[in-house]
Amino acid sequence: MKQILQNLKSGQTNLADIPCPKVGRGELLIQSRASLISAGTERMLLKFGRAGMLDKARQQPEKVKQVLDKVRTDGLLPTLDAVRSKLDQPLPLGYCNVGVVIEIGSDVTGFEVGDRVASNGAHAEVVVVPQNLCAIIPDEVDDNNAVFTVIGAIGLQGVRLAKPTLGEVFVVIGLGLIGLVTVQLLRAQGCRVLGVDTDSSKVELARLLGAETADVSKGGDPLAIATAFSRGRGVDGVLITASTKSNQPVAQAAAMCRKRGRIVLVGVTGLALDRNDFFKKELSFQVSCSYGPGRYDPAYEQEGHDYPIGYVRWTEQRNFEAVLDMMASGAVDCRKLLSHRYPISKATSAYDLLASDERYLGILLEYDSENISLRESQVEITAPEKSLSTSDMDPVVSFIGAGNYAGRVLIPIFKKLGADLDSIVTSGGVSGAHYGKKYGFNSTATNTTRLFKDACCNVVVIATRHNTHASYVCEALRAGKHVFVEKPLALTHQEIDAIELAYQESRDNGTPPQLMVGFNRRFAPQVVKIKHLLDAVREPKSFIMTVNAGAIPAESWVQDIKAGGGRIIGEACHFVDLLRFLANSPVVNFQVNKIGAVPSIEIRDDKVSFTLSFEDGSLGTVHYFANGDKSFPKERLEIFCAGGVLQLDNFRRLRGYGWPSFNKMNLWRQDKGQSACIGAFLRAISTREPAPIPYAELVEVSRLSIDIAATPG
Repeated sequence: MKQILQNLKSGQTNLADIPCPKVGRGELLIQSRASLISAGTERMLLKFGRAGMLDKARQQPEKVKQVLDKVRTDGLLPTLDAVRSKLDQPLPLGYCNVGVVIEIGSDVTGFEVGDRVASNGAHAEVVVVPQNLCAIIPDEVDDNNAVFTVIGAIGLQGVRLAKPTLGEVFVVIGLGLIGLVTVQLLRAQGCRVLGVDTDSSKVELARLLGAETADVSKGGDPLAIATAFSRGRGVDGVLITASTKSNQPVAQAAAMCRKRGRIVLVGVTGLALDRNDFFKKELSFQVSCSYGPGRYDPAYEQEGHDYPIGYVRWTEQRNFEAVLDMMASGAVDCRKLLSHRYPISKATSAYDLLASDERYLGILLEYDSENISLRESQVEITAPEKSLSTSDMDPVVSFIGAGNYAGRVLIPIFKKLGADLDSIVTSGGVSGAHYGKKYGFNSTATNTTRLFKDACCNVVVIATRHNTHASYVCEALRAGKHVFVEKPLALTHQEIDAIELAYQESRDNGTPPQLMVGFNRRFAPQVVKIKHLLDAVREPKSFIMTVNAGAIPAESWVQDIKAGGGRIIGEACHFVDLLRFLANSPVVNFQVNKIGAVPSIEIRDDKVSFTLSFEDGSLGTVHYFANGDKSFPKERLEIFCAGGVLQLDNFRRLRGYGWPSFNKMNLWRQDKGQSACIGAFLRAISTREPAPIPYAELVEVSRLSIDIAATPG
């Protein structure tokens, strides 16, 4: 299928061939009929992408601070790699879609195949959208109107926050698409409306929609006109739907308002507020959040948990429905707001228009439903003449998952080390198509069925969300594939039991698999040096591992016990493995202490210390803290034994104290051992050597991490 993608590094907009997305739980698969280009948001992204690196930095000063923090902890080169990788990732454009439901995921209610729906789906021939971001379109509303549903909901949420009542006087500053819809919504509420803009054509449209107007381009003074419009009393409220860096719209809004008037910012403006503008009139000022309650809440949007209507009357989905009902009644009509139409095949021309000085308003993309392969879950990438190795000892690698870490670290390393890259599977298709083309995979897909049946592929790399790892590992092992799974191996003991059974079945079938977890830190060059130094010591060691983990929001999937397993299983397992490797002795006991349960601490599991007791008498403590400053090194390891101390700072600086034959080992750039880890895995496949990490240790560390996470502390 075709989908519009933007490269934020170059600013180039492409119409890409993408495999159709896979519908998941609580989602709808929708065949697009039309989508609307957002002249504000998408033009802003277009300008950002086409700006130079310096201009990009000026536009996002908060990101620059994050980059500088990362330079201080990880070094310049890794930081540059991370920034370039982030900018190189394709961005799907669009969020105003109309289409027909062609498949329904599990746990979906209220929708059926064949329903015509409005959603925040992207510009693509087929989109997958969570059910709470979709609404059924009434028969009375045609596609040309319905495609404005999401834009309308943005305006409607601003109106709801302003709380207009019958007969009140309101001003709308900024008469783009959202502003012109907002004018109609306020008129339907029984308000008198004044529209303000610098574009005469938009001002004329607002007048046709029932507003009085102030055309700034023709010398109109918005303050004087608003004063006359409100009969000298000041307006009851102002909705700012403009997009500008200037502080002027907010200042003007304050000057226009009566005492205790209301100002709602729907668009984007400068926010250097003058206290006197608000103090004397006791004005209220509020920023509207997109489509309404539920926006940016993963529990609502992704997991499908609706808010009870008795407590939250107007969610974003119910705002979609309200806009569609207004269209059905004729109170809102957006068809006059369309200025250009393009077939999806000419989409790049639409974006050229967006970047030009030509006048435009609503730009509609239309889709040819007759020529879409609705089940095209795989797309060939490389030329047919590319051939893969036929030897079962030569690694032929397929990937499941292509998130940031896989795309920035894992795939480039596998490519650099000479592995043949076959297929890359992702649920949405976009990242798979991007990295598949960039690194020369044969094909990209959104379904794993072919991958596991493909006799050509003998290695599967699993880099998906943590709750899918165990099932994919089992499926790959039973298919006779070698497996590299990014940590963790599993989230529960039951999942590890299933993996052990699949592993044994695979061995019994005569194809001993290589099973590798991405515990890369034990392969880091400085850790290898430490291990060499410790091997000469015949007494117990004391380890202190301090991890300045950094905060991750509570709503992140990583913190979700069911999806990510929490941060002990999801990340601290690295350090359990590292100490297990350096001690070279099984763990016989552990103790856990978590930060106190006080109201100010939302998450305790990422502020924890746990101590491991090893069979040989060694002792290891891991301090895993997410409440530190980013400028402090992220990982520090200290080892005390035999009258000496070894200190490793952030995998860049290793220093020995009291070691007669060792002083220091410093690196120009951070090396956490990812390349050496993958190289050892590939060599073991090619040479049929023993596994780089013994299978028993993988299971031991994984089970231990689960137990540590489950301990109350």
